[in-house]
Amino acid sequence: MIQRIRVSSSTGQQLQEITDRINAALRQANVSEGICHVYVPHTTAGIVVNENADPAVCVDMLAWLDKAVPQDDHYRHAEGNSPAHIKATLVGQWATLPVEGGKLVLGTWQGVYLAEFDGPRERTVIVNVVRSDG
Repeated sequence: MIQRIRVSSSTGQQLQEITDRINAALRQANVSEGICHVYVPHTTAGIVVNENADPAVCVDMLAWLDKAVPQDDHYRHAEGNSPAHIKATLVGQWATLPVEGGKLVLGTWQGVYLAEFDGPRERTVIVNVVRSDG
């Protein structure tokens, strides 16, 4: 089962939690157990699994990435968004997670995020589930 989720960002960079939207896609597909592969087919966005209890974690992550990959370095890419490409490469574009009881199996404080590095834009997140519940 493959579903597509549209996610719109409102700023140049942000981590937007999409856990509930993925779980809704699992319910819609009536999947109770399996493996869920979440993928963003964009070169300037990524998928992150991290803490969802304290929003300061997202702020800290973006601030660290800005220090590691500064906007004003001497990049050769003419489009001007090399930092976004590098950050997306660092965080990755996918996550593979187990599904049990019709929802993602995550730790107490974990959530799944779309990492936007070149917004604001509308992105597509692909949710592909391999069922193991018959």
